[in-house]
Amino acid sequence: MPPTLDDVRRLVAADHGLATLATTRADGTVHVTLINAGVLPHPVTGSDVVALVAIGGTRKLDHLRDRPHATITWRADWNWITVEGTTELAGPDDALPGFDASRLPGLLREVFTAAGGAHDDWPTYDRVMADERRTAVLITATRLYGNL
Repeated sequence: MPPTLDDVRRLVAADHGLATLATTRADGTVHVTLINAGVLPHPVTGSDVVALVAIGGTRKLDHLRDRPHATITWRADWNWITVEGTTELAGPDDALPGFDASRLPGLLREVFTAAGGAHDDWPTYDRVMADERRTAVLITATRLYGNL
């Protein structure tokens, strides 16, 4: 049976959501970064999506604006799952249709906790996220595979 997003949730819990994210550069080559990501309901549709938080001004955001597709792989021990999918962005530089931008601080918190994060000072977290122009990257899975 192919893996599911529930399987992704289990791997996220096993290693704090640590994963690799692959995006595509304009020349067609692959750009890979290490990130933390989790699974949560889409803020507009309610359907489960993979999500991560990206610092504003990064190459990964440039790539996703131009080519809205990403691949993420999580691993824990010898278990791994890859999710491929289409992306949407919600951030200070990226309006998500149907999403009230005033809800961005809460969405960034939700993504952070879904990826295994915890924080003891949310007002400071919110300020840093705003200062760094952080953006939520939402990935709707089109393909999942792994060794589970």
